Amino acid sequence: MHFSQFYFTYAFLLSKIERNIYNFLSLSYWIHNLTKGTMIVDNLANAANYYGLHPFFEKAFEFIGQLDTHNVETGTREIDGNLLKASVVETKLKPASEAKLETHKKFIDIQIPVTKAETFGWKSLSSLSQPKEGYDTNNDIEFFDDKPSTFITLMPGEFIIFSPEDGHAPLIGEGEIKKIIIKVAVI
Repeated sequence: MHFSQFYFTYAFLLSKIERNIYNFLSLSYWIHNLTKGTMIVDNLANAANYYGLHPFFEKAFEFIGQLDTHNVETGTREIDGNLLKASVVETKLKPASEAKLETHKKFIDIQIPVTKAETFGWKSLSSLSQPKEGYDTNNDIEFFDDKPSTFITLMPGEFIIFSPEDGHAPLIGEGEIKKIIIKVAVI
């Protein structure tokens, strides 16, 4: 191979790799893919890295940051009308065999365990094939009898974001838990 052919091939491949890296790192890539089943798991200390993914994420994480999470009262609060809501709940955890996968069409979930570890089951909506009772439009929820394809355990101080394409089975574990669920409208 002549040097000029080698250099052209090298430059072409390098530019293609750079474009792929740029696309991967670009905000539009993540905004586009967040609605396509991109579950996100991270530590609350890194929440600012996700502000640009949705117009309400910054407001949601700032709300969480202002809470005295261990002493906050249970209940639901509107942060920005019906577009952004927070629920603080205390409830019992259950065995994985009893947890049902659920999906939402109108809201993205940000879930944060407060008092102890919580395990979540996950399976892509595109792989779910056993709807339980159909979509409940009033409560924006549909349950499935499918089994999760994977499980992830979060500790207090960590969060998980489920898009409408993420089937998720929350509240897996033993004992009682206090947790925060932020509902972010899909816009």
